[in-house]
Amino acid sequence: MFRVAGLLLLFFAFTSITAKAVASSGYYYQIKIYHFKDKAQEQATDAYLKDYYLPQLHKMGMANIGVFKPADTDTARRTYVFVPFKNWKQLEGFERKVIDAGDGAATAKDYLDAGYKSAPYTRLETIVLTAFATRLFPVAPKLTGDRAARVYELRSYESPTEKYHINKVKMFNSGETDLFDRIGSNAVFYGSVVAGSHMPNLMYMTCYDNMADRDKHWQAFSAAPDWKALIADPQYSNNVSKNEIVFLHPTEYSDF
Repeated sequence: MFRVAGLLLLFFAFTSITAKAVASSGYYYQIKIYHFKDKAQEQATDAYLKDYYLPQLHKMGMANIGVFKPADTDTARRTYVFVPFKNWKQLEGFERKVIDAGDGAATAKDYLDAGYKSAPYTRLETIVLTAFATRLFPVAPKLTGDRAARVYELRSYESPTEKYHINKVKMFNSGETDLFDRIGSNAVFYGSVVAGSHMPNLMYMTCYDNMADRDKHWQAFSAAPDWKALIADPQYSNNVSKNEIVFLHPTEYSDF
């Protein structure tokens, strides 16, 4: 009898822990980067994203889909698409579901049925991330400035090894994310890359009304005592080997 009672206690304890783990699990993020050779390809993909892809995702109950263009359009002809998923199950098989739903749809035909000599892009890069433990879901920014002037800053921090990457994520969770909140940097997401071409790395996005607003916030970040204490802490030494910054503007049809 006592053994049975003990087993029941273990069962309920395990169930409680599992439930808490599931409840605290965060979002997964997908960043798709379309690379184009010319304006014709870019326009074909834009038409698909605007007229079919985003409307289809909205029909599926998804929100906060971001579509962006690089601020430096002279050297980079690309389109970035940010899609948040509530869990891995929602992400699994997602792209196939979107394509299958477009079978016969007039707004998807030119893109989905493009011939091999008239492809709508030269390469499609996909990055999958898992949300930070302290920031489990994305946040749509509440910007008030002119939409065309808005600046979305996408950063990638590569680390020398997996252990250094874990250390850099710990550094974010130990104060960097809180500092971004305090100075009002409008963070959209923070994520650790689980599939991509520059691993091990983390990525995050902040956004601002314009470039001057962005510079003002970064000056406040660099001058903050919290940041100076973090960067001086020897436990976080050498955890970044490369830092890449991409400035983006939202398209007219982006959710934010």
